[in-house]
Amino acid sequence: MSEADTLARTAARPAEHFDVLIVGAGISGVGGAYHLATQCPGTSYVVLEAAETFGGTWWTHKYPGIRSDSDLHTFGYRFKPWVGPPIATADEIRKYMGDVIEENGLGSHIRYQHKISSASWSSAENRWTIEATNTATGEAVVITAQFLWMCQGYYRHAEGYTPEWPGMASFQGSIVHPQSWPEGLDYTGKRVVVIGSGASAATIVPAMAGKAAHVTMLQRSPTYFRTGRNAIELAEELRKLGVEETWIHEITRRKILLEQSVFTERCFKEPEQVKQEMLANLRSILGPDYDIGTHFTPSYRPWRQRIAFVPDADLFQAVARGDASVATDEIESFDATGIQLKSGRHLDADIIVTATGFHLNVLGDIEFAIDGKPLAFHETVTYRGMMFTGIPNLAWVFGYFRASWTLRADLVGDFVCRLLKHMQAKGAKRVEVALRPEDADMEILPWIDPENFNPGYLMRGMHLLPKRGAKYEWQHTQDYWREKDEFPKIDLDGPEFLYR
Repeated sequence: MSEADTLARTAARPAEHFDVLIVGAGISGVGGAYHLATQCPGTSYVVLEAAETFGGTWWTHKYPGIRSDSDLHTFGYRFKPWVGPPIATADEIRKYMGDVIEENGLGSHIRYQHKISSASWSSAENRWTIEATNTATGEAVVITAQFLWMCQGYYRHAEGYTPEWPGMASFQGSIVHPQSWPEGLDYTGKRVVVIGSGASAATIVPAMAGKAAHVTMLQRSPTYFRTGRNAIELAEELRKLGVEETWIHEITRRKILLEQSVFTERCFKEPEQVKQEMLANLRSILGPDYDIGTHFTPSYRPWRQRIAFVPDADLFQAVARGDASVATDEIESFDATGIQLKSGRHLDADIIVTATGFHLNVLGDIEFAIDGKPLAFHETVTYRGMMFTGIPNLAWVFGYFRASWTLRADLVGDFVCRLLKHMQAKGAKRVEVALRPEDADMEILPWIDPENFNPGYLMRGMHLLPKRGAKYEWQHTQDYWREKDEFPKIDLDGPEFLYR
């Protein structure tokens, strides 16, 4: 659509205008709304959410046992104390988010069942025009905004990723993906095979074990897991001492973040020792005769992919009891009664769960245009993983892999609010980032270094993502412990920021 077409459609249908439009009412969008309300009072804003309520992942995913794979003292917001167990269920997380919305009057700013189809920037107007559909009524909605804050996450909520295996159509049981779990699926007494070994599989297997006849986790290769009590001893002790929850939240967060920093550094400096420590923990649960080498010893160093926390070791306890088992093999084909493996073994199944990941989704599957020209997002270069060369008045929240997502959502929230206030003070209507003269010879690289971090969904979707530069500020790093100090000190009048 040309800029003239966009302006004509806007003129034909009166558009509401807001200073800021936030895309998504998940953990990032709700946090962004809070930061705007508290740090930029008087700023008009609206949050558009495609689903019928808030929560994002914690609403759309309804598979058995769904829970966080990182602690809620750091996955929770810094401004709202978390008072429950560190690993929380989806319902507990949504209640926490609902409290944030209610306590801060954010609900009146959120519009549910609003699916955005396009976002067009006009340099003549210095604003975005967003076209959406109210899916409850079918009504077309047009909104203009000076600044667009993308908080929609990074995967496609409508469907998960399931590879195509030979013979899938011949299987006579049920094939389900965790992301689209059918309501009322009865697995009592059923033979279940869960394909995958990530956080979803590690949650689903123990949740179904015991009620199902048997659950087999089928993995092509092993994954690292950490285990421990679903409790923080420090937090428990501070509560016994009558310390205020706001203090407990901050102290516990700092302790966890320090421990995470030390652990992450050790994964790079002494990976073999860290690996052996984690495997020794599993041996203590599964016993000396269990084949740890085959089923739980990854070929890569720790933290090259995300490490999920398994509370109370429930996955491994289910294996130790015999309610669940692990098969490390590759799929030859599906057949009427289950899965034929390349080793020759057959896994009988009534239900097959494809916990095989998701589709990377950049910018919410929204059709973007800049002055009538379709946006080639993959050709831009990222500034610290939140702004992009050639895209005015837009920020994206893409969280951490090696630390909790929300830590970065809070940092980006502070940055966006500071940027908006800086623009107002300068009288600027537009800001974008651009490579500086000293960056002219900088090497331009893929979004992330596969040698550093290489989960399947990123590798499959790397071609969709912006580029990074060889210099630190032109990258999306995983270093919260550095960014937490650097973000507040970003010079908003630096040569990489262009204002008009």
